[in-house]
Amino acid sequence: GGIVDARFIALVDTALESPLGQIAMIPMLAWIARSAPADLKATYFAIMASFTNLALSLSQLGTKYLNQIFVVAREVKDASGVVQTPADYSQLGVLIITSMAIGLLLPFAAILFARFSKFKSV
Repeated sequence: GGIVDARFIALVDTALESPLGQIAMIPMLAWIARSAPADLKATYFAIMASFTNLALSLSQLGTKYLNQIFVVAREVKDASGVVQTPADYSQLGVLIITSMAIGLLLPFAAILFARFSKFKSV
């Protein structure tokens, strides 16, 4: 009911997620600039930008599915103060650990795939 409610959090999250996601791409773009052949740099940037946009979309979709698998609920009260939905944070720790593991392992798996496959650069 105050200033910081679910709508406010959703608005701030949406407003900050996109610019910070773009800033997070800078190391990857530097890696592309360093490893792409001189005559194909623009093509590499275009393809990797497409993959990055796909990754950002998949990240949001993955967040949705992780939140469906690991249910975390906050307490919701009606106007009279009666609890409508009890708080349940029992799966929060597992959700955080799973999210961190996926965020760490997927990039390393992609790097290993790129290094040891036919897509290896020079």
